[in-house]
This record gives sequence, structure tokens and C-alpha cells, in this order.
Amino acid sequence: MSTAAWIDQALWCLNRQQAVILVTVAAVRGSAPREAGAKMLVSAGHQWLTIGGGQLEWQATHLARQHLQHPGQPDRWVQEMPLAASAGQCCGGLVTLLFEQLQPGDQSWLQDCHDRLHRQEAFEREVGVGAPGVAAWVRLQAPGAASRPANRFQAARLLNPQDARGCAVLTEPLMPDPLQVMVFGAGHVGQALVSILGTLPCQVTWVDTRDGMFPDAVAPNVTIEATDTPEALIEYAPPGSCFLVMTHDHALDQHLCEELLKRDDTAYIGLIGSATKWHKFQQRFRLRGISPDRYARITCPIGEPGIEGKQPAIIAVSVAAQLMRLRTRLIQAPSLSGVDAAMAH
Repeated sequence: MSTAAWIDQALWCLNRQQAVILVTVAAVRGSAPREAGAKMLVSAGHQWLTIGGGQLEWQATHLARQHLQHPGQPDRWVQEMPLAASAGQCCGGLVTLLFEQLQPGDQSWLQDCHDRLHRQEAFEREVGVGAPGVAAWVRLQAPGAASRPANRFQAARLLNPQDARGCAVLTEPLMPDPLQVMVFGAGHVGQALVSILGTLPCQVTWVDTRDGMFPDAVAPNVTIEATDTPEALIEYAPPGSCFLVMTHDHALDQHLCEELLKRDDTAYIGLIGSATKWHKFQQRFRLRGISPDRYARITCPIGEPGIEGKQPAIIAVSVAAQLMRLRTRLIQAPSLSGVDAAMAH
């Protein structure tokens, strides 16, 4: 899911006056099922997202529901979970969980988080757990050193376990996901691909000229654009975006590729098709005066090498894997240029 998935789900619950507890992996020592920053939400009858499954998640869910059944307790608290001793898991690490019972007053900062991520802003969420006589708090602030960890997957951690007021303080960097994907085409492969991308950490813009091809509902990280001029959306995509060209019309595919090649800041341009289709496209590019160095930036056929099969679902899995590998490279080396990232297989 995208970075904003837990925020959207929390707002959904609060908007429906549903009591819910946000559980965050605040720190990890040793081996653990999920990285620091992983989240889930727990209500009396439902659970959303995951902190790794198994006994750790079961016990955390049980603790959250016990808290919901006994109002009047502190809204925020920290719990250490030794995996081998208390959870019976083979990981053997120590996980620190932050529990937050969300109240109507939390809607304002949650909406602020949603809006900032939508504007592609990076920031920090600071949570003071509270102490006797000291109220808990949440505030958003400009990104600091904590927003630039060596590995963004280990972003959240407890800082100042006892500050001047005796409070445990969590500083959690929140950053827009580096993977922005624009998919042209809502045919069988496009449908299968967007269905998978809707479950992955990325933001997707799904484009087609045929309004009736889109499903009635899509994942929160997917935006639908039905337009007669799909090429017009290319210039509005953020730098470092990924583009998948898979429409029902080869002439439109070619036109979109030519428009995409006018940009020098793309992370990935993928064109669906066989080696024969790609050979014909290269011939047409040369006739139009496009240099081989330029159109070499297009990946065709698309997908991870070694994954065979022409069924839409197989192609979609293969392409999604290729995009996730690129995402990992962008996270590990965010200064990597778009073209370099795409070509560094």
C-alpha cells in the first residue's frame, strides 16, 4: 500500500465515528517480521493493514481491543514485545509498539498529513506518549535528520525515551512514495496491472480514452483519467515518474512514446509488445529522426526477464516486480537520475 494508506483508513474510521487504535512498529532490535514504521489499525471488529502477522500481530490486536473495551485509559502508550519470549516467534528480536487510540480531535493532523503527502511534501510526525500529569501530543514539523535515514525502511524510531517532561517521544518521518506511475490503457493487461499496483507502495494515474473501460471502484492510491488527449497528461507527471504504454491502439502507443521521449527526467518508460512490435517502432522512430540513444530509454518488451507467459495476470506480475525493483533502487539512491535508474538493471 502507499505511504498514505494508514492515513486514509484512519480518516475513514473517524469520519464514521468508529473507535480505532493505530498500532505502529516504533523500533526494532534484532530480527522482526516488519520494519520500523509498519502500521495497522484495529477496531472492535475489524483490522486493516499489518505489522507482520503471527503471534506479534495477534497479541497487539488483543491489547488494542482490550483497551477499546475499557475507556478512560491513556490514549497513547508504548509496549515492548520480545518476540521469542512473549510471542513465541522464531525471529527472536525485540519490537517496540506505539498504540494510539484515535479521537475526533486527531482528524485535523491526519487530514494535514494527507494533504502534505498529496503535495509531495516530506515532513515528520512527532508523538509524545505522555507521562503522569503530562498530556500526550501529536505535531507535524519540517523534516530533520530523522527524515534522511540510511535506509528509509527503518525510518521510525523512539527518540528521547525520557525527555525533560518524562515522556517517550516518537519521531516518524513521512515521505511521499518515490514511485509515481502513469499507466496508459485500461484493457486486460492494464486492468490486471493496476489491480496489483493498488496493493503496492506507489501512486498510480490510470489513463484511457474509453471511460467505460474503468471499473466502478479502484484502490485509494489510483487516480482515473478518462480523456480524449492522453498525451496532454505527460507534462504534468512529476519528475522521476514511470510510464507504462499499453493502449488498444498501436498508433496511439507510438504517439505516446514519442511524447514521452521529449522528457529527460523519466525513471522508466515501458511499452507493451513483442520483439516484432518493438522492431517496427524502432524503424518508425528512425524515420522520424529520433536517435537510437533516445529511444533506447524505452523498455520493450516489459517485465522481469525470465518470467514467461502472455496471460494478462502474468504480464502484470512481471511488470509490477520490475517497478518494485526500480523503487528499491530509488529509495537506496534517491539522487539517481531517472534515466540512470531505469537503465541500471
